[in-house]
Formats: sequence, C-alpha cells, structure tokens
Amino acid sequence: MSRIGRVERTTKETSVLVEIDLDGTGRTDISTGVGFYDHMLDQLGRHGLFDLTVKTDGDLHIDTHHTIEDTALALGAAFRQALGDKVGIYRFGNCTVPLDESLAQVTVDLSGRPYLVHTEPAGMAPMIGSYDTTMTRHILESFVAQAQIALHVHVPYGRNAHHIVECQFKALARALRYACERDVRAAGILPSTKGAL
Repeated sequence: MSRIGRVERTTKETSVLVEIDLDGTGRTDISTGVGFYDHMLDQLGRHGLFDLTVKTDGDLHIDTHHTIEDTALALGAAFRQALGDKVGIYRFGNCTVPLDESLAQVTVDLSGRPYLVHTEPAGMAPMIGSYDTTMTRHILESFVAQAQIALHVHVPYGRNAHHIVECQFKALARALRYACERDVRAAGILPSTKGAL
C-alpha cells in the first residue's frame, strides 16, 4: 500500500502544493522562491528517501516568512496524511549528523501529539542569502504542529550558520525515515499500548 500525502494550501499570502511519498527513492522537485530553503527541503527528501514535491508561490515582495511558514505547515499535513494508520511502523527514530564543525542530534516520536524541543548555538549569522536563520525553529514548530509528532532537535555546537541549519535537516530526514519504516516483526501491529497514535 502506498503512503502518499498531498496537500494544497491557498491563502491571500501563499499558494502551496506539497506531495510526499514516504516509500520513495529521494527524488525531489522543490521550488519555493527561497534558495536556501529549497536546498534544505531537498536534503529532507534525499536523506529521508522521500519523494518530495514542493511548489510554493508566496508574497516574497514582503519577505520570506509566509512562504517558509506555509510550506512547513503543508509539509507537516502531507506527512501526517502519508503516515496513514501507522500500523507496523517503528514509530521512534533518531540520528546524529555532523557537518564539518557542526553537529545535530534529532529524535522523533510519531506519537500523534505535537511537541518540539529545539536548541542551537546562540549568535548565529542572521541570514543565509534570503533565509532568516531564526526561521529554522519556526519551520520545525509548524511542521510538528501539523504532523502531530514529538521532535527533539539539539545542536550542541557549530560556527557556520549554513552548516548548523543543514545538519538539522539532514538529521531530521534520517530520524523521520527510521521512524516511518515498516518493522517486519510488527506487521499489523500499532506501536502503542493505548491502541491509538
């Protein structure tokens, strides 16, 4: 059974289309108008082995905030849709990823309950091209709210803003990949003693 989520979200500020296949090969087609964000979403697809299409047309004449936020909301909703009933998945995933001097540690629980813990080094450069580095946390908040997952992201050290953000997306991709994968020993079993996720 395919695990594909597709969400179209249109407001006065943005028009977003997201499609994700959790059982893909890492093929991506990303276009948000924010170059570095495209690069990060590409990392998410490639390292998560998710086939990911993102097409966002936003009010970039104002700034990048609405474009980035609304894309993250749609991505979270599509991810949740693709997960389906969650029967037979591992549910939990974690990954630690270095990128030169930076390190990201990510742990995820596909719990049905949105919660984010996020830490990264203070004093990071404020911009990477047109990407406001304070948006990384907001992307994760928005994704978590719609995906309804618990997510812990910790960057204990790093100097280069590009590296600090990128290792978070790579580690997130891997942690989500591991959590989504089907556990052959748990076929037909929901990974919860409550009987609901």
